[in-house]
Amino acid sequence: MNNLTDVVSRFAIEGNVSEVKPLGSGLINDSFRVINADTNAPDYVLQRINHAIFQDVDMLMNNIVAVTSHIRKKLEKKGEKDIDRKVLTFIPAKEGGKYYWFDGENYWRLMVFIKGTITCETVNPEYSYYAGVAFGSFQSMLADIPDELGESIPNFHNMEFRLSQLREAVANNVAGRLDEAQYYVDELEKRADEMCKAEQLYREGKLPKRVCHCDTKVNNMLFDESGNVLCVIDLDTVMPNFVFSDIGDFLRTAANTGAEDDENLDRVSFNMEIFKAFAKGYLESGKSFLTPIEIENLPYAATLFPYMQTVRFLADYLNGDTYYKINYPTHNLVRTAAQFKLLRSTESYLQEMKEFIEHGDTEIPSF
Repeated sequence: MNNLTDVVSRFAIEGNVSEVKPLGSGLINDSFRVINADTNAPDYVLQRINHAIFQDVDMLMNNIVAVTSHIRKKLEKKGEKDIDRKVLTFIPAKEGGKYYWFDGENYWRLMVFIKGTITCETVNPEYSYYAGVAFGSFQSMLADIPDELGESIPNFHNMEFRLSQLREAVANNVAGRLDEAQYYVDELEKRADEMCKAEQLYREGKLPKRVCHCDTKVNNMLFDESGNVLCVIDLDTVMPNFVFSDIGDFLRTAANTGAEDDENLDRVSFNMEIFKAFAKGYLESGKSFLTPIEIENLPYAATLFPYMQTVRFLADYLNGDTYYKINYPTHNLVRTAAQFKLLRSTESYLQEMKEFIEHGDTEIPSF
């Protein structure tokens, strides 16, 4: 690895570097806190971008800069205070005019460190409501972005593509595991047409694509020390998609009462209170841009993502565990079973979710 101080020096920073030390334990990118020797200048966050996952770094950073610049303009127009705490600020490299630097082996980027902030791992109705507000507001501010963004991970949440991967895995059966997994294959195929309806509605011109975050978790928001949401972070997966991505992706993890790979399926179910809280916040902040067909299909979004993840885990199991790390030979089959249990539990609440969406504020929890 390059000398990190030298890497930082390639960017147009203020002040002088005092220290560079590891920051957090991210699973994708390596992050470092850059301590500034000048107390009048900001600290920074240096990140080594995972080029194996994000293969088009130029497009990735163009996406992120377009998004953060647009949000900054929106905040300025609203007369917001402390804007530098409410949107990420990336620093350009000294040479080339790009917002990253390539050292011949690794890609690096630098952003301003926002002091006095915390992240939160808590998943309860209150924080799910905050997440709904934050991600709905994020999409709302980007609803009129003039830039055309690319897909930083192509087909990331494309259900038709994920099903094609499963069908290829079934046809090839390279690990010889199809017999023990046939039940799940059959159940997933029964639901295939319904679960691919977003792509179909899009082709029919009935469903728009939006700029979505595509990794909606409570810990992808920054809070101030008083517990107020400042901004959405971790923007690598920001790309065009259906709003269902940001709804369903959050609920798949937050509303699951069990673990993603829970061996005890009795622990796995769908938590309707989490759905209600997130939907409340999301609809409040997203009402300015959401269409009736998007609102109507929020319950579909809740089922789509456990379905999609069941498909992905099962395909990997049939392929011999080539994508997800496993701790034991049947780990991906256990994951498949747990996600399918979550799917069936979510399906059992479809009518209740639809009624909740239709009735507006009548059943919404208060905090």
